[in-house]
Amino acid sequence: MEVIRLDQVSLSRRTQEEFSYDLKKTLLSFVEGKYRKPARKLVLDHIDLSVTAGEKIGIIGANGSGKSTLLKLISGILQPTRGALRVRGHIAPLIELGAGFDSELTVMANIVLYGVLLGFKRSEMLDRAAAILEFAELEDYASVPVKALSSGMTARLGFAIATDVQPDILILDEVLSVGDESFKQKCKQRMEQLWDGSATVLLVSHSMEDIHRSCDRAIWLDRGRIRFSGSAADTAEAYLSAVEQKLDMGLRHV
Repeated sequence: MEVIRLDQVSLSRRTQEEFSYDLKKTLLSFVEGKYRKPARKLVLDHIDLSVTAGEKIGIIGANGSGKSTLLKLISGILQPTRGALRVRGHIAPLIELGAGFDSELTVMANIVLYGVLLGFKRSEMLDRAAAILEFAELEDYASVPVKALSSGMTARLGFAIATDVQPDILILDEVLSVGDESFKQKCKQRMEQLWDGSATVLLVSHSMEDIHRSCDRAIWLDRGRIRFSGSAADTAEAYLSAVEQKLDMGLRHV
């Protein structure tokens, strides 16, 4: 069964110039006859992608190629500028751990809120709360506002919630473990359980070893477009070959 489908999806984002283009500057430029519409950058360009239930998909590419943006689109954090996007099932996005928390609310309230936003019932999240707090090693912080937690504690909480709810679709953006060595081992064991289960997984990673070992297939994004799609091994090989060629060309011009 198909759980994710993107048809000719594109996304344009405002540049820093547009963000700083205030009303006063706009009016002045109109008066002087110098107005130019601020630039927008095409971050993703006509992406076609279909993912079936249970697939483990790797997403690779250089920094700035659109990998994280693609995950945010699929997670519903961003909306496409053009094209159609369809997703079936509960999604747990491990993109920016703790990014969805309300810092003024308590840890317990955020556990419930996070779960509800993922599509789970409040009663279900209350039943899960004790196990989540235990895994995150935050049993003594249930009534503490999230703003009082350290960044590491907040990341642990985000990881614990997202992986405890056993999502249909798991989104990973270079977030495979957080915390000290002891907690990293706990994270690794939980990720292995999820990986061996029925969840569909989308993984962004710069580690070709992780992609090759863990994924069924992979796509290579290059400047917002899919440059190669195939088995994890073939995609990693094509990407690494291109990187080596680029390095060789650079050395020749030194």
